[in-house]
Amino acid sequence: MPNRFPLLVFDWDGTLVDSAQAIVEALQGACIDLGLEPPTDERARHIIGLGLKDALRYAVPHVAEKDYRQLVERYRVHFLARDDSMSLFPGVREGLAELQRAEFLLAIATGKSRRGLERALDQMQLRSFFVSSRCADEGYSKPHPGMLQAVMDELAVPANETLMIGDTTHDLEMAVNAGVRGVGVAYGAHPKAQLLAAKPMACLDTAADLFAWLNANG
Repeated sequence: MPNRFPLLVFDWDGTLVDSAQAIVEALQGACIDLGLEPPTDERARHIIGLGLKDALRYAVPHVAEKDYRQLVERYRVHFLARDDSMSLFPGVREGLAELQRAEFLLAIATGKSRRGLERALDQMQLRSFFVSSRCADEGYSKPHPGMLQAVMDELAVPANETLMIGDTTHDLEMAVNAGVRGVGVAYGAHPKAQLLAAKPMACLDTAADLFAWLNANG
């Protein structure tokens, strides 16, 4: 029986990889290094998944755009120092392998830079699972539909056969903007209540629940 949604597009941070807290702490640490007031945990979590400028504009509105480069450099130092604290959520590798065996097309749409995603794919040894990926520095940031549309165009899969999976309202709003159905995961950056307000097909509490749902409903 053909898959209902042949193309499954995953967000990265907070959906496949347990990295949300590392992102929050790295941004706060970068601000402290530069003598800036750091964002609260809640404000920093909200920007996960956004492109760089949109993220900084929201998280640190008191910082001039001309100072972003220095802030990003310090953020990168803090983020890389937290490599050991980041890992795949339990069941992700096995879940992706099962979906691949079931002949789903697996792709990524992420707020990471291309450089950051390529490094992360190798570090987590996930490169072989994905047939396409798009990053925020290659076009528009979420929730603009550009990343999803580019993946669908590349793989020649229509919107009604595509499913977006993510842990933020940015992911789910991008799906709506692209005419794609969305599934939320409540174990990442944004609270479950916010995800449910975006009316996803489902909102799952663990990665194991997610992959079980995808196998049953995808």
